[in-house]
Parts: sequence; C-alpha cells; structure tokens
Amino acid sequence: MSPRSPAPASPHVHHPLFARFYARVSVSADTRGGLAELRAELLSGLSGRVVEIGAGNGLNFAHYPAAVTEVVAVEPEARLRRLAEEAAARAPVPVTVLPDTAETLPLPDASFDAVVASLVLCTVRDLPRALAELHRVLRPGGELRFLEHGVADTPGLARVQRALDRTVWPLLFGGCHTARAPLDAIGAAGFAPGPYRSFDIPEKGPRLPSSPCVLGVARRP
Repeated sequence: MSPRSPAPASPHVHHPLFARFYARVSVSADTRGGLAELRAELLSGLSGRVVEIGAGNGLNFAHYPAAVTEVVAVEPEARLRRLAEEAAARAPVPVTVLPDTAETLPLPDASFDAVVASLVLCTVRDLPRALAELHRVLRPGGELRFLEHGVADTPGLARVQRALDRTVWPLLFGGCHTARAPLDAIGAAGFAPGPYRSFDIPEKGPRLPSSPCVLGVARRP
C-alpha cells in the first residue's frame, strides 16, 4: 500500500472554553449518564488496526478490546489532545494520538481494519470529506463503528435543532450541529449499512436538542 499524496495543512481548531467544559461533562456523562456502557458496546469485538477520529479526551481508549493491535486517534483541539495523550498512556492497547482532523488523515489507503466515529460527526467542518477519508483508509470489508447524535424524528424538535444550528449552538459547543443526519451521510459516503439502534440520551426526562442518538455499524463494500 502506498501512502496518500500530501494533504493540505490541517485547519486550526481552537475551542479552549468548550474543551474545559467537555473534559468535565464527558467524564460525568460516562460515570453517571451511562455513556461508558455505550462506548463499550460501540467498540466490542473490534480487532486489528483502528482509526478513531475526534478522540476528545480519550474516554474510548479504555474500552478497546485486547484483539485491537493498534489505535491511531486524531484530535485537533490542543487541550483535549493533551488529555487524550494521557489516556493513551493508560490504555490497554497501543494508542497513538495525532493532531490532524478527520478531513485530512495522514494515513495510507485501505490500511485499517476498522474506523470509529464517536460523538464527532456533529462537529467536523466538512462531513462528506471526513467520511470520504474514513472510507479511503478503511480496507474493503472493514467496519465503521459509530455513536452519534443527530436530527430528531419529530418535526417540532427538528425545527428547534435547525434554528439552533443557524445561531448559538455551534458557538457554544465547539462547532457542534444538532440537525445533521449521520445515517444518511454514512450511506452517501459509500458505506453499506449494518445493524444500528436509535435511542435518546438521557433516556428519561426532557428531550434535548442533542438527545436523539444512533449507535451502529457500517462496512466498506
């Protein structure tokens, strides 16, 4: 396999206030909100070489099974990347953390057995390009594992999501968009859909703009 041609420099990503907020809230969501169990479900059964985009503070790393021989994780936000590097040192499998973005992976074609997108497709600046990069580095037959939030299945909440995406939500939450449709985008990128399930986080209480979630698998044909 030959390396890809040189990519343009990764866009600058700097969300210091959101990074501090996310580092605290994500840990609480794992321990009290059930996200740790979802991370374990997302990564169960993986093996071989894995790419993870938007690794954040590295909370997935502890859940990779022993059959994974290598994880290459990308996280462009500097504060979160430092936390991810600390988590990588404690991980049960080898993890390398890179400063690149999902849209510009410095990796060879068809060189990984699986790719992981976990609560990140909402924030990438160019969703089709990011998914095209995942498709490119994944070997034929390899898996895309995804845990994402997206557009609601009810018209009222979907209207609220679209309004928030046009105004304050991306500014407050590190470029996050609530009304993206991850399943549609994954299919449009050439992945073959596999099993998935939809649910809300939190399962009880008011339905928030970020509540509608989907967890599943797709493959590169």
